[in-house]
Amino acid sequence: MDTPVTSQQKYIDEFNAKEYLQTYYGARDGILCGEWTVFVLKNLHETFIKGGVRGRTLLDFGTGPSIYHLLSACEVFDEIIVSDLLEQNRAEFQKWLQKDPDAFDWTHIIKCVCDLEGNGEDCNKKEEKLRSKVREFLICDALKRNPFDPVVVSPVDCLLCCLCLEAPCKDMKSYCEVLKNFKDLIKPGGHLLILSGLNATFYHVGENRFSTLTSNKEDLEAAFKEAGYQIEKAVYAPRVDKSGMEVANFQGKYFIHARKQK
Repeated sequence: MDTPVTSQQKYIDEFNAKEYLQTYYGARDGILCGEWTVFVLKNLHETFIKGGVRGRTLLDFGTGPSIYHLLSACEVFDEIIVSDLLEQNRAEFQKWLQKDPDAFDWTHIIKCVCDLEGNGEDCNKKEEKLRSKVREFLICDALKRNPFDPVVVSPVDCLLCCLCLEAPCKDMKSYCEVLKNFKDLIKPGGHLLILSGLNATFYHVGENRFSTLTSNKEDLEAAFKEAGYQIEKAVYAPRVDKSGMEVANFQGKYFIHARKQK
């Protein structure tokens, strides 16, 4: 069944951030709490901790209500700017930031990062370090020429985007336009890191079905090159665990590390 392109207004009106977190990252049966999070955490650990991508400021575009993709970044950046379109996502993130008792419990994923770093018992320290690095939470809209309009964000050392662009972009042309707009947000020689699913058409949050841009290796790399980036590394992997395909039908996952020309 084809999924109509989901409007921005439907996200604003119907996206349930708390239900999203439980469905996809719950400790017992979260659909993404397995090979997806391992893929993300491993690639970001290698990029930030081992790969030397570091600097003063990291901008996370389309943070959602999630924190897991920032856990390695907080070790190598002085400050982190997070951003999202949806008020409900920003509210869930703020709950975690402020240690609200109702905040989602990320301990099971934080422990995975600590294990990667060889500090398996330091989950609390890791959480506190990330909290201390978050400087701002901005409203963003990927479809605007300046996604933070009317705010002007100074160019950063690294822009990170995890599970975001396949929602607002209706086709690869609009995806490429977003990549071009990102260049204004990145310093010359700075880094762009994007992670998401491959060959997906939909995902569910509760009873609500949301469309997602269908992307593949060839189209993605063509978009980065057309936007004027140099691809430093590209990792693609098939989806092995096919349980939950009726909830989210992505067929694989990708990580692209690109750089803005100096």
